[in-house]
Amino acid sequence: MRKLYQPIVTLCLLFVAFAAAAQDPRFSQYYASPYNLNPALTGVFNGQCRTTLNYRDQWNSVLTTVPFRTYSVSGEYRRALASDDYVAFGIGAMHDEVGTARYQQNKASLGFAFLKQLAGGRNRNEQYLSAGAQLGFGQNSIDWSNLWFSRQYDAFNEEPDLGAGNGETFGDGNTPLYADFNAGLLWYMVMENDGFFYIGGAGHHLNQPKISLMQTNNTVMYRRWSGHLGGQFPVSEVLSLLPAVQVMKQGPSFEADFGMNVRYCNNDLNELALRAGVWSRLGNRLNSGIHSDALTIVTMLELNRVMVGLSYDLTVSSLRRANNSRGAFEISLSYYHPERRRSKVTCPRF
Repeated sequence: MRKLYQPIVTLCLLFVAFAAAAQDPRFSQYYASPYNLNPALTGVFNGQCRTTLNYRDQWNSVLTTVPFRTYSVSGEYRRALASDDYVAFGIGAMHDEVGTARYQQNKASLGFAFLKQLAGGRNRNEQYLSAGAQLGFGQNSIDWSNLWFSRQYDAFNEEPDLGAGNGETFGDGNTPLYADFNAGLLWYMVMENDGFFYIGGAGHHLNQPKISLMQTNNTVMYRRWSGHLGGQFPVSEVLSLLPAVQVMKQGPSFEADFGMNVRYCNNDLNELALRAGVWSRLGNRLNSGIHSDALTIVTMLELNRVMVGLSYDLTVSSLRRANNSRGAFEISLSYYHPERRRSKVTCPRF
């Protein structure tokens, strides 16, 4: 029975990949990929520079040699102004590849944010409003040679003949280079006890770039609207709770992620902290309403300037019968370079 499931599920996933060609890749550790989450998060960190790497490998248990893979890298620089405000600059790139046909999305962008202090001072909580924008370029592609069509099926040998003509008139498999514009807002407050709270929202692909692989088609990238909130709430000198929620809407697709990490730290000069948590993901399934898609188990290690996160998605949807609940693996890595001058903590650490 399992041998029968695998090709059926593979075909279904490939169909999903093409049907979702106008959708964005995503990370379960979305809070560990701030540059992709919200342009207003550019510069929202403690230090002068931040470098972030993210990698996601999905459905390897079903697609084996051609799983869904996503790579992301970003770098940010923050500069303090005399008025306790900040300006920040960022640069980021993402590569996403899907299935047998190697459908790929490649993007790169430059970001800018301005962080305005709303309140602060002695015995007062620090409050900031950040506004950010990103301008970038992208290109999508597909390898038609990895696909075969009904005209290439050899009924006598009961197998595809890849040397036969497919009768299709495809282009070169690349979209034109397109411009992409994103913008967002974020408000956050850092409390005296090292707790913090934030709320923000962003709009991606506001210019709706054309991403058609066919020259005669005007398919556009759907705008993606997202909102997110969360915080860190100390319950003792060494223990904190970090709940958060994110909601996204892109074209016909809806997704919500929510959960909580528990953080334990040693409060030493060379701070060592451990995080562990469970997260849930909900999504819509065409016209059949909202369903639970996956549970994500997360563990993270903080050591001075470095933070490493590992997570695994357990499939809880009907797909679990085919992949034995094995979903996606993710790893995140962040490095924070300190400022040259000593300054009061004014940013949350996601």
